[in-house]
Order: sequence, then structure tokens, then C-alpha cells
Amino acid sequence: LAPARWHGPAADTWRSSAAADRYRDDVARVREHVREGDVYQVNLCRVLSAPLPTTGGQEPDAAALATTLAAGNPAPFGGYVHVPAGAGVEPVWVVSASPELFLRRDGATLTSAPIKGTAVDVDGLLPKDEAENIMITDLVRNDLQHVCQPGTVSVEALLAVEQHPGLVHLVSTVTGELRDDVGWAQVLDATFPPASVSGAPKSSALRIIDTLEDEPRGPYCGAIGWVDADRGTAELAVGIRTFWWRDGVLRFGTGAGITWGSDPDGEWDETELKARRLVALASS
Repeated sequence: LAPARWHGPAADTWRSSAAADRYRDDVARVREHVREGDVYQVNLCRVLSAPLPTTGGQEPDAAALATTLAAGNPAPFGGYVHVPAGAGVEPVWVVSASPELFLRRDGATLTSAPIKGTAVDVDGLLPKDEAENIMITDLVRNDLQHVCQPGTVSVEALLAVEQHPGLVHLVSTVTGELRDDVGWAQVLDATFPPASVSGAPKSSALRIIDTLEDEPRGPYCGAIGWVDADRGTAELAVGIRTFWWRDGVLRFGTGAGITWGSDPDGEWDETELKARRLVALASS
């Protein structure tokens, strides 16, 4: 990335799609769904937004924000995608400091490394974080089994601790060998949206998310990366810790995995922890 100066929104202009009380109430609603047996876990998100209009007809600089994040919050899957304005096309860009691998393909080998469990340090990780991670790891294992050869899906690492700027995560790694008759359409049909940002069972979690979240997630919680279909290689990150700009507004998503063991105050605090450092970097 070339050196560039980022000019972001004022720190006091950010607004949340769900205020603290609303988010805590929604955590309680998810827990009721768990109690009723509808779901085991739901990833509940909110979107922060701040006005960031064009200046002199120029879009805000996606590369400059990517440079700022890379310097202040280096991430293993950071990057940006910029679609400039064109004939009939509105400009949009996505800048991510994602720590999470959604899918990596190397020939027939498919790898996913879901993150679940977040704290300031290792001592802050709770039994609930471990349970949350294991549920999602099992969901990833199930997703890969739809497209991989029988008997090849395995958990290579379970509940590994990863250090990132300002926090720690629990990360598990699942691999499998793709069947010969499987192409990219089938892989994405089986695995998207990523397990860690939906919930378990995935179909039930997505229905609950649709009833609780008011703001569309956009590219947040999607997949960001590249696919080389000719060589059979790819690397896609989960679109977390991600900003996107469109229509004069900069947005950033943050969320937490809700289980029966969730505490509403603690889950709100987790969404704040995930956003605090990055939103500060993106603000003027």
C-alpha cells in the first residue's frame, strides 16, 4: 500500500443500528429461542454508521483507510476492494481488517478456520466461549461434508488461542478433500454465509437474525478475497472488522455469538471491544 492520509468522520458522529438497551433485549430474545429449542447459537450484529460525503466530487480514499488499518491494526486477512463510479454504477468500496479465514483452497484441499470466543486477554475467555467455538466448528465440519470426500473432513486444531491487537480469539481449523464433481458454485452453496457469523443450526439462525436485525449487513459478514478458478486456488476471509462506504456513509459492523450461556451486558461489551480500536483508527 502506498502512503496516504486518511480523512475519516468525526468520532462523535458514529451511530449504532441498535442502542445498548435494544441489543441487550435482543440477546434475551435469542436466549428464549435457545430455551425453546429453535437454535443453539445466533450471531447477533449491529451496524455503526457515520456520514462521510464526497469532497469536491472525490470519493473518500479506500487505500488510505486500508493503509491506516494495516499500520494500526495489522490483520492476517486485511485488504480492500474498490469499485469506482462508472456508467450507471455507483461507487462502493470495502476495507477489511479481518482476522478470520472463511475458505482457503489449494487444489482439492479446502480449509476453514472459524473464530468464536473473544476477550481482552486469555484470562478473560470463559467456558461459554469454548462452547460457542465448538458449536460453530461442528457446523463448519457439517458444511464441508456436503462437498468433500467421505471420511476426509477433520478438525486439525480446536480452540487454539490467537493474539490480535487489543484482544484474543479462539480459533479452530477444519479441512477436507473436495469431491471431483464439485465446483465453486457447490462449495459456496454449502458453506455460505460463514458459520461463525450466522449460527447453529444455520437455517434457523438466519431466520432469527432476519427478525431481529434492522440494518442490512451489506458486505459485513460476507466473504472478501480472491478465487483463481484455473489453478484451483483461493483465499476468502470472513468479512468481519470491515468498513464499507456507499452513498456518503461509512459503515462498520460488529457482533457477538449468543448462546444460552450469554450475558446481555457481556455480549454488548464484546461488540464494543471489537469495534473500539478500529472505529477509533477510522475516525478523524
